[in-house]
Amino acid sequence: MRNLHGSVTSEKKIICRIYILLFPFFLLFLSVANSYADQNEINRSQFGPGDVLKILVYGSPDLTLETKVSEHGKITFPLLGEFVIEGLTPSEAEKKLASRLESEGYLRKPQVTILTSALYSQQISVLGHVRNQGRYAIDGQRSLTDVLAMAGGISPDGGNIVTLIRADREVFVKDEINILTIFQSGDMTMNRTIRGGDLIYVAAAPRFYIYGEVQRPGFYRLEPNMTVVQALSTGGGLNVRGTERGVRIQRRGADGALQVIKVKPDDLVQPDDVVYIQESLF
Repeated sequence: MRNLHGSVTSEKKIICRIYILLFPFFLLFLSVANSYADQNEINRSQFGPGDVLKILVYGSPDLTLETKVSEHGKITFPLLGEFVIEGLTPSEAEKKLASRLESEGYLRKPQVTILTSALYSQQISVLGHVRNQGRYAIDGQRSLTDVLAMAGGISPDGGNIVTLIRADREVFVKDEINILTIFQSGDMTMNRTIRGGDLIYVAAAPRFYIYGEVQRPGFYRLEPNMTVVQALSTGGGLNVRGTERGVRIQRRGADGALQVIKVKPDDLVQPDDVVYIQESLF
């Protein structure tokens, strides 16, 4: 029995040693795989105005060029003059440039490499109620939730509605997306693909106000389908002088006029409602 136990122990030690030896190679594999994935995403990015490029032609150092894509999506390349590059991926631009150099008789089977120093056209703006507002560079395809994660996520006072503003042929298109609905339904078609130049704005969460005879009067986040009794609970409930009878809500109508509405406990509270709890007469 002792020999069997010793044999098992020895096998465990051997397995542990093998694991320790192979673990650094596993980490190296992950690093290479991640770098490869990042490079693939960069290769899928499309050039646009403001991008800084370095162009190399093998065997022709005089054609090496570092340039910036103009606001019209063009660069000026030696021998070829103006060259439209906007909307092309690096590999597409390399093939197109090599084809032009060969078809116009300057080089035979040229090998062109385009390096991206900075992809300014692939920057987006994330504003509003996120943890880290600012401009972010995106490489390849990024979803709306990816971009929100890059900005640190929605802040505690942020709402579920995210506004996406995009320039489409010099016309700005506005789209409102409910982030909560994406996760509740699992419908990822609503998780829009973000592209360079997009503006993302996270609005503040809707609020309601409660005052009168409650424990904690003030303003609070309005949750979806919140009822009057739930709003009352959020405010800490009634104090010793409060009563649930005769609860009133002050609400502005579509015309801006202020209305005073008598409500029941299961009525829904709307954004910016003011819930007033009266004092008990008995």
